[in-house]
Amino acid sequence: MSTNSAGPVSASELRRRVRAAEALKAKTREMAAANALSAREAAVKAAKTKEEADVTAREAAAVVLRLFDNDAELVSELLGVPAEELEREAKPVTAARAKEIIEALRARAERPRSARTRKPRADAADTATSTSGAPAPVVTTDDSRADAA
Repeated sequence: MSTNSAGPVSASELRRRVRAAEALKAKTREMAAANALSAREAAVKAAKTKEEADVTAREAAAVVLRLFDNDAELVSELLGVPAEELEREAKPVTAARAKEIIEALRARAERPRSARTRKPRADAADTATSTSGAPAPVVTTDDSRADAA
């Protein structure tokens, strides 16, 4: 919008400009409120995720210490985490909860795994090159390459 300095502005033009300025302010406020709401929702979600991760980490520390007969020094060396930190993390987890997790891990470990046969990587590479239509390179005894005919 340019201002008209050559002559007086009509009352209707003035009212239109005021309405436009008010509409812009209202739109800006709406956008700011929406932005604040979405940022708050994201913060709440992140806090919940962090809390869940903290609980999982505390439970894991308690379980690993329990499985290693509370030998914090050994677990500390294995994991590269200070023993004091492990003990501090494990402390709020009840023995019953640790046993529950251990039982779930044992049940999961005892479950038969699906028997999927995997091709060795060399076979997969040979299959990929043979299906490409180009001849596969052949390595000779003197480590030079020759095309397969």
